[in-house]
Amino acid sequence: MDQEKTTFTCPFKTYAYRRMPFGLCNAPATFQRCMLAIFHDMIEESVEVFMDDFFFFGNSFDNCLDNLDKMLQRCKDANLFLNWEKCYFMVKEGIVLEHKVSAAGLEIDKAKIDLLEKDTPFEFNDECHKAFNSLKERLTCTPVIMSPSWNLPFELMCDVVNLQLEQS
Repeated sequence: MDQEKTTFTCPFKTYAYRRMPFGLCNAPATFQRCMLAIFHDMIEESVEVFMDDFFFFGNSFDNCLDNLDKMLQRCKDANLFLNWEKCYFMVKEGIVLEHKVSAAGLEIDKAKIDLLEKDTPFEFNDECHKAFNSLKERLTCTPVIMSPSWNLPFELMCDVVNLQLEQS
């Protein structure tokens, strides 16, 4: 992350993030590149990385434990911190990209698969139109960040949990 691009100034000091803040548009891609670099030799063999998630797997309990040990060591070596509340270990099944994954395989919504089959008619109904317009609106409108009007009262709300700033 480029610290100088996220630096901000307060009345008496200048601060720069030491870690990537939330809300940057390139955060998921940056995270994925970082994970791919850290786990480069394990990709497809015992780990999969997608956006802001990574998954470790094995073909036996002992293999899973070995892969978990490797993963935790790599995280430690790379100074990564895991949010333990969001971590799940040694699960037999789970939801990945809205699909149930288990030892039995991948359960996929049949309605979604039908759309992928050749010669299957697609009906662009009201629900599809509504979803399309919502997606289009979100992709074409950016959040507006602007300086506050200093002559009007305003409230600044910050979540500073785990936020580390470097003073300049």
